[in-house]
Amino acid sequence: MSPAVPAGRTLAAAATATALLAAALGAHTVPAAAAATTGKVLVIGVDGAVLDRVKAANAPHLQGLMAQGLTARSTLYAGPMAATSSGPGWSTVATGVWPDKHGVRDNSFTGKNYAAHPDFLTRIENARPALNTYAAADWEPITSTDQNGPIFSAKVDKRLSLKGDRDGYRTEDPKVAAAAATELRTQNPDAAFVYLGEIDAAGHSYGAASQQYLDAVARVDTLVGQLLTAVHNRPTYGQENWKILVTTDHGHIPSGGHGGSTLAERGTFVIAKGAGIPAGSVRDDVKLADVAATALAQVGVAAPGIDGVPLGSPDTDPFDTVRPALRTRVDETGIPAGVKGFTHTPPAGWSVDNSKMGTGGVTEWAGWAFATDEFWTQSQRDQWRELNVRSRDVFAVADSDEWDDKTHTGTFDSTLVTPKWPVVGGSTRTLTFQTHYRHETGQTAQVLVSYNGAAPAVVKTYTADAVAKADSIALQVPAGATDVQVRFRYSGNNNWFWTVDDVRLG
Repeated sequence: MSPAVPAGRTLAAAATATALLAAALGAHTVPAAAAATTGKVLVIGVDGAVLDRVKAANAPHLQGLMAQGLTARSTLYAGPMAATSSGPGWSTVATGVWPDKHGVRDNSFTGKNYAAHPDFLTRIENARPALNTYAAADWEPITSTDQNGPIFSAKVDKRLSLKGDRDGYRTEDPKVAAAAATELRTQNPDAAFVYLGEIDAAGHSYGAASQQYLDAVARVDTLVGQLLTAVHNRPTYGQENWKILVTTDHGHIPSGGHGGSTLAERGTFVIAKGAGIPAGSVRDDVKLADVAATALAQVGVAAPGIDGVPLGSPDTDPFDTVRPALRTRVDETGIPAGVKGFTHTPPAGWSVDNSKMGTGGVTEWAGWAFATDEFWTQSQRDQWRELNVRSRDVFAVADSDEWDDKTHTGTFDSTLVTPKWPVVGGSTRTLTFQTHYRHETGQTAQVLVSYNGAAPAVVKTYTADAVAKADSIALQVPAGATDVQVRFRYSGNNNWFWTVDDVRLG
């Protein structure tokens, strides 16, 4: 057992929903001069929850967390990477990696690879065994040792596994919440995961657009309030630094159901409250894998190689700066009219060379564009655009397939050009970026580099699919060079696509 270290923090209360949450939690105030040093984390998983319906429901505790902290929408993969179902979703939340790593592609759990990519509680046990871990759920694969699970391994100090089903979550969720609340209030968990399943059951039975779904959200919200109250009523709460995260594993279509590639099924979210998270903040660059990364960072456990990024990490991707310039559709018809999700305006210092680009075609994709997942994937579903999970917020996209859907002359041939970055002659620099490339004969994707304004030289050519990959290229800087400029050239004619994001020279 790990004793609490004296520390302090203040829980503030603001208007309406925030005040309701504060009333539920009580009024603990500690001197501002004290510094919180005991990091603890609670992750609450609410299965099948749709963020807009949570906002519409009588859910003062969840809405209070939003008011006091962060709300971040996120989107999932689709087939063939994985179905938008609970096995892949909760595995991604728990492990901090995407299905192409953890191996769970549907609820059969065939191919699971938790040994290489363990859940965050197991990582904590491996790195800091003196810390106390806890998991409670009534969907059996999360905590039980049946053939499908457990997602949270037997290394977790204490696990509660109840059996829920579509008709039983309304009965079992309160048992999970009551047991977890007792654990949180009277014991000393440093990291905990608590699962509640009733919202998903209501979605399947009645649809996400139904009143019954809103009623289920309200009941689960009451249970969330029990957990928050338990944390706040801990005798040592004033000496602890708690981070609370609430997330879901997938969305639901309005009539009920999930597993497919619609944005309603792919929709997830992260709500987070704790030190360093601005009240009422909203972000567009958060992913489901960030839950595990944030939980690990909160208790001081490093996890190199996971896909998630702690919420406290700054967003330094220049493509994200063009979000204010995003606009609605022009020629596309499958994208909802109100969605602002593309621009041809590059970030400061960047440019797009369309001197070899054909004319006409679909306006949105006439040369390299900057787009969001919500916009790009709805241009045409089920062609692997949904697999671009390692790009965040706004990314660069060249899509000859969609461009070709309107009459044009010539072919797609566009080059994305970085700023000139300073380098030292004779040194080695590493170019890194996220890439999502679907290959087909007849198209070309090249990375070119030029030093001091010389003719660009090809340093990489893609000749096969590079789906949702983190790529890196070692650059040998010539003697006497003082700057380098990188180009991403894509050409094709009704072929596939290439996206690039988070380009860095390190």
